[in-house]
Amino acid sequence: MQIRCPSDCTWLASAREHPAAVVVRQQQRDLGLLVQFMRDLNERQSQLFFLVTHLVLAYEPPEFQPLVDDDVAEACDALAATYETAARGVIYDHRPASLPAERLATALKPKLAEAGKGGGTPFERDCATVLRRLAEAARDVRARSGDDRRAFLELLARLIPKRPGDDPEPARGRSDAEGHERPASRLILP
Repeated sequence: MQIRCPSDCTWLASAREHPAAVVVRQQQRDLGLLVQFMRDLNERQSQLFFLVTHLVLAYEPPEFQPLVDDDVAEACDALAATYETAARGVIYDHRPASLPAERLATALKPKLAEAGKGGGTPFERDCATVLRRLAEAARDVRARSGDDRRAFLELLARLIPKRPGDDPEPARGRSDAEGHERPASRLILP
C-alpha cells in the first residue's frame, strides 16, 4: 500500500534519515563484496571496472531474454580472452557459447574499444584483468546466492547508482502555492 506524502512529512523524513537495519546490513555486505572484487586493482583498472559495470547495467537485452549472471561471466571471459590474445600480438575474437552472452559481448566490445583508443597493450592487459575479475565476481555471487540467477546483476544495481540521464521519465509531484513542481514522495506501508 502506498500513501502519497508531502515532502515535509515527518514519517518520510525519519525513514530517509534512519534506514531499516536490514538495509544497512545489506549495504555493508554489498560494499564488502565490492572491496573484495576490486582488491589489487590499480587506478586505471578500477576506472575500467566501474566503466564495464555501468555498461553491463545499461545493456538492454532483447525482450523475453533476460540477462543472468552466467551470461555476464561468459561474456566477460570471452572478451578477456580476446584482449589477452591481442596483448600477445594475436588478433582472435573469442566468442561466448550462449546467445545472450554473445549479445552482451557484442554490445560491450565497441564501447571498450572506444575507451581503449590509443591505450595499446597496457590497456588490453588492464581490460583483460578487469573482465576476468568481473567474471569471477559474477560466479562467486551466483554461487553464494543459491537459486537467484541474477544475484550479481542485482548487487551491481544496488552498488552502482543510476546517472541522472538514465531515468527516462522522473516521477511528477504536485505544485506548491507558487506553481513550482515538488517531487513526488511516497511512503510505502506493508
